[in-house]
Amino acid sequence: MGTTAEQTKKDTIRGGQFIVKEANPQDIFTPEDFTEEQVMMKESVREFVDKEIVPHKERFEKKDYALTEEVMRKAGEMGFLGVAVPEEYDGLGMGFVSTMLVCDYISGATGSIATAFGAHTGIGTMPITLYGTEEQKKKYVPKLATGEWFGAYCLTEPGAGSDANSGKTKAELTEDGKHYKINGQKMWISNAGFCDVFVVFARIEDDKNITGFIVENDSENGISMNPEEHKLGIHSSSTRQVFFNDTLVPVENMLAGRGEGFKIAMNALNVGRIKLAAACLDAQRRVISLATQYANEREQFKTPIAKFGAIRKKLADMATSAYVGESASYRAAKDIEDRIHERLENGDAFAKAELKGVEEYAIECSILKVAVSEDIQNCSDEGIQVYGGMGFSADAPMEAAWRDARISRIYEGTNEINRMLAVGMLVKKAMKGHVNLLEPAMAVANELTSIPSFDVPDFSEPLSEEMDMIKKLKKVFLMVAGSAVQKFGTELEEHQQLLLAASDILIEIYMAESAILRTQKNITRTSAEEQKEQIAMSKLYLYNAVKTIQNRAEEGISSFAEGDEQRMMLMGLKRFTKYTNLPNIVELRNTIADTVTVENKYPF
Repeated sequence: MGTTAEQTKKDTIRGGQFIVKEANPQDIFTPEDFTEEQVMMKESVREFVDKEIVPHKERFEKKDYALTEEVMRKAGEMGFLGVAVPEEYDGLGMGFVSTMLVCDYISGATGSIATAFGAHTGIGTMPITLYGTEEQKKKYVPKLATGEWFGAYCLTEPGAGSDANSGKTKAELTEDGKHYKINGQKMWISNAGFCDVFVVFARIEDDKNITGFIVENDSENGISMNPEEHKLGIHSSSTRQVFFNDTLVPVENMLAGRGEGFKIAMNALNVGRIKLAAACLDAQRRVISLATQYANEREQFKTPIAKFGAIRKKLADMATSAYVGESASYRAAKDIEDRIHERLENGDAFAKAELKGVEEYAIECSILKVAVSEDIQNCSDEGIQVYGGMGFSADAPMEAAWRDARISRIYEGTNEINRMLAVGMLVKKAMKGHVNLLEPAMAVANELTSIPSFDVPDFSEPLSEEMDMIKKLKKVFLMVAGSAVQKFGTELEEHQQLLLAASDILIEIYMAESAILRTQKNITRTSAEEQKEQIAMSKLYLYNAVKTIQNRAEEGISSFAEGDEQRMMLMGLKRFTKYTNLPNIVELRNTIADTVTVENKYPF
């Protein structure tokens, strides 16, 4: 590590390395760094949503699939569907941060459009853009980028959920060698009802891995569908089962090579995960704004409920999660964009640079998917609570927000799968030498047996104690994960509950650190006084993260250590989670709630 190639403009922190490296706030990208073009893009997407989606909320809840298709067409005309597509295929060819931005702001008003947009631009278009031959790209991508055609993605089957490679759909070469004949059944296919082209995964003979195909939707070619599924949420997102019965697909429509389908599916999921985090951000901003407006208007005991401490706590916690989720999502998005750029400069083709750039930060993509999908669920749940009885009514906006939020924890890999993946991928990276976990873990083990320093550090700089705490929390992770790897080695994967505990520690560290770094960067741009709410949110989030980490680390330690080893680790845990100066939590929440209620919306 540390070669000159590694040290581009800044010391690049590669995927997963955040757990062993200290980041410099100046190297972190924050939403305050958006370019003028990005700010304009954000405003035009927001305007589009307020004009085309928000006024029709009721129709979306009543399963108006035609409306979803109409809005998607308009989004295509505005260029929103082609943000990530290179210009030579009629896209806008914008960078990764801009694609995140559009996904973020177009997804906030209803989960039905969020899902249709995500399925079309992500798993519907992207596999062809990144894996297609030149002919395939010229034929399909311009139509998909402009919204003339819509895409869908057929991976999941009735028997196969999290095990994506276990599908039974078959592809058989015809005698003349010109077509593959596809037979099988796919389920939960988003956009199925109005799509023109499917990316379908099927197995050829007894291949170990599945293969991808581009299949045009034609009912005369053995393609049929069940009626629309009845779902808890995302009511106007078209979701159907799709059946292939001797469907003929020209051999030139195979995507990438034979047996490459599993790889396509996995890489599509990496991008899908970070985009799903983005898709939960503006939903949170909108829920917080609605809840705040209601709390300011609703009076009980002759007082607006926004003045009550119990409601202020909720608004502060909701705003904090939104700020932190946004900080972490755009930090990772820019890391990915920089990595893509670096690979392009080193001569990689566009597709390879994009794929490898995202793959590099697959750990962060899983972390964000879990954290932000759980934040929008909590946020909409508290939104219902702020509205009280009205929140439970379908006439108020919270009930639909809550139902729409629920799917985010399931698709793109359940949160349980993603939790285990995050730690699993980190351990694999360590074994390959891409992340040096071993030495720092040994150093922590040695520190446990040494006499602690009793010097009181100088914490006069804003957030300096919080940054010190992040360093200590990284030691907690290294202590727990390091011991677990030593104990179980490659069999660690079988200890799912331990992986889940380690993963929660990893997630909280990344999220808390991202918020603190963002706030520190902005303090140097403005002042600590101008960032007082952001400082309060960074401190409040960290305080809660420390509590979660204590809890999960204790659970992990108790599961694999006993006797002296256990006592030593628990003492270490206590040392690594102890504040020198405990923040005043109620005061932090009040600082945040004051600004939210005065601005009458999510204002950060």
